Amino acid sequence: MEAESTSVAPSGLQATDASTIAERYHTVRSFTETLCDPLETEDYVVQTKENVSPTKWHLAHTSWFFETFLLKPHLDGYEPLDEQYAYLFNSYYIQAGERHCRDRRGYISRPTVAEVYAFRTYVDEHMDRLLADAERRRELAPLVEIGVHHEQQHQELMVTDIKHVFSVNPLRPAYRDLAPSSRIELPELAWTAFDEGIYEVGYEGDGFHFDNEGPRHKTYLQPFALANRLVTNGEFIAFIEDDGYRRPELWLSEGWATVQERDWTEPFYWEKHDGQWYLYTLGGMREVNPSEPACHITYFEADAFARWAGARLPEEKEWEVAARDRPMQGNFVDEGRYHPAPLHEGADPDQLYQMYGDVWEWTRSAYSPYPGYEPLPGAIGEYNGKFMCGQFVLRGGSCATSRSHIRPTYRNFFYPDEAWQFMGFRLARDV
Repeated sequence: MEAESTSVAPSGLQATDASTIAERYHTVRSFTETLCDPLETEDYVVQTKENVSPTKWHLAHTSWFFETFLLKPHLDGYEPLDEQYAYLFNSYYIQAGERHCRDRRGYISRPTVAEVYAFRTYVDEHMDRLLADAERRRELAPLVEIGVHHEQQHQELMVTDIKHVFSVNPLRPAYRDLAPSSRIELPELAWTAFDEGIYEVGYEGDGFHFDNEGPRHKTYLQPFALANRLVTNGEFIAFIEDDGYRRPELWLSEGWATVQERDWTEPFYWEKHDGQWYLYTLGGMREVNPSEPACHITYFEADAFARWAGARLPEEKEWEVAARDRPMQGNFVDEGRYHPAPLHEGADPDQLYQMYGDVWEWTRSAYSPYPGYEPLPGAIGEYNGKFMCGQFVLRGGSCATSRSHIRPTYRNFFYPDEAWQFMGFRLARDV
């Protein structure tokens, strides 16, 4: 990629606290490497399917981001450690140059893991030089902030990709020694109602947010109710035992075709042995705990379950209206559980729980632009907008998401047949 002519960050970026951006940069970069502590060298290089990237690639790509969008255009005299890394570690930024094939990232045995760590160190040292000047730090802080949040997204992908890599290994290794959750008596599903009316949704303010979270705009909602908690494994077992995977009337047409084509009979990572359900976790194989939130559920499965339960999935604007006044507390990657946790005992049925963390919550809203949406200029603008086709929105973060990365307006998005992320759902209904 040729250096951009501008000497400052692109316009349209949000304000960021320049005085702390260097510290935040190093905190996030360090946590990426902390997530790699349990890995052996061999674990870094495996790719098990197209959308599962090797850990080594994530480590290099997040460094490529800072090199491409900050160091090359903004640090005088910067020389890349290796010119070929620009090709090897680009992902989907077409305007940034040619890219290696996504489904062949596992072919890249060289550079070695050690060389990739050296690349990270090289980038960090030059970022320190770039951010040492107070004026440059102020100008570039919003662009650095995007890079930091981009790295947090890849931290989540690392956790989910490592889980998939370990799950297909016949040894079923554990990523960490993780204590299983206790089985508890959950409160009955209850509903919180919301009045019809005109609401404002989308991000407003000068803090960091991705471009697809705005502009803030008015929307009309019919009266609706949201379930007070996430759907659990125990409830999903009831769906399975009621022939949920064999009843076409419950499924969208494309979903039913996928069930038949892929022979789905249970959620991703689940197995049945001698009449008992088991699932693979980052702590190894375990019995399915009926108290835990159902996880690794596709949109098709969530939609079919909702229909079976006489309910529906929430719209993303309903979810946001319900969640925005709730504290952003929950089971995030910071907790070190790496697995959804049951709702605590004694929960008040009149409150909404688990809105943040544990599992990304499917909504029935297609991923599309808000009124007045405009992507950022240049290659940075390829971050979100060009994916607004054929995907559905998820909200709330998961047990693999950083607490400092999530917001009530955050819009995640995936295709309806995908489940390797920590995906779950709660029910909604019309009032």
